[in-house]
Amino acid sequence: MDDIEEIRKLKARYFRFLDAQDWDNYAQIFAPDVVFDTSGAGGEKISGRAEFVDYVSKLGIVQSVHQGHMPEIELTSETTASGVWALEDYNIYEDGSQSHGWGHYLETYEKIQGRWYIKTSSLSYLRFERSVGAAPMIAGVDRTRHLRGLRPAG
Repeated sequence: MDDIEEIRKLKARYFRFLDAQDWDNYAQIFAPDVVFDTSGAGGEKISGRAEFVDYVSKLGIVQSVHQGHMPEIELTSETTASGVWALEDYNIYEDGSQSHGWGHYLETYEKIQGRWYIKTSSLSYLRFERSVGAAPMIAGVDRTRHLRGLRPAG
């Protein structure tokens, strides 16, 4: 399989594991020294795989739906690449508030021992809506069980 397709699959797993809150598999998507910058989306800049996964897992999101579209991936060497992804996300938080955003991920990728990882990622929104009120779900219901059995190839 070609490298661009492998990077597309990597990002697909990123979204799936994030929405399933499968933190162990989510961590395996990132280079150990990943730098993730969410300051353009009102968050923080975090360095390190464990630190970033810990940050995301404590955001208080009960349920999320993330979709990436229209990837623009460019191989910059045999072991590096860059990409831009259009994003739409919807999040429901523990306090019942909800957010809906549209924006972009700007990323770099690194191939380590034959496998691609996200090396850097920067998230920014073009539009972001946040509402407060009752969430359109019953909190505590696991709506991601069907995703937990799916594991990445390799």
